[in-house]
Amino acid sequence: MKAGVLFSGGKDSSLAALMLSRDYDVELNTFVFRRETPIRAIENAAEALEFPLRKRVFSAGLLETVVDMMASDGYPNNAINLVHRNAITSLAKEYDVIGDGTRMNDRVPMLTLPEVQSLEARYECTYVRPLLGFGKSAVEELVARHFKVEYGETGHIENGDYESEIRAAFKARGIDPYRIFPSRHQQSLVIGRQE
Repeated sequence: MKAGVLFSGGKDSSLAALMLSRDYDVELNTFVFRRETPIRAIENAAEALEFPLRKRVFSAGLLETVVDMMASDGYPNNAINLVHRNAITSLAKEYDVIGDGTRMNDRVPMLTLPEVQSLEARYECTYVRPLLGFGKSAVEELVARHFKVEYGETGHIENGDYESEIRAAFKARGIDPYRIFPSRHQQSLVIGRQE
């Protein structure tokens, strides 16, 4: 059975994909707001994992909605959850099994239990979050066993976590994205498998 996994190229979604591959035929899915957005580093991560990757584009207008929401709220949480919900719902329309790399301690992005139950009932799918029982240190230990990872501040590393395009949209509006996003937030990008 095929599982559609939401994939940023980072360590969490990579580890989730690896764990799900024991029981499913994994297909990675990366979402962008604009079709022309390059995802070469994410493609390289998918090649290192040896899973097929599909680039998907969010519906028109979502980026503007997200930027407006963040500007109004003054923080990114609600808008990032909206983006994540859109991505997961899109996958639920196509796959019987969907998954992502959300962990036990994550607050954002995170679907609530009622949202998960509604999603599974509406689309007759199964939503699997293999890292949900794992804290940060347990994930780090497993990642170190399986992957070579590059780390960097959001905006300086080319993974597919939505933030790069959102930050660029803020800059295009003349708004400093650091007013919304926390500074020195570290992201990861898988660059290979451990031998």
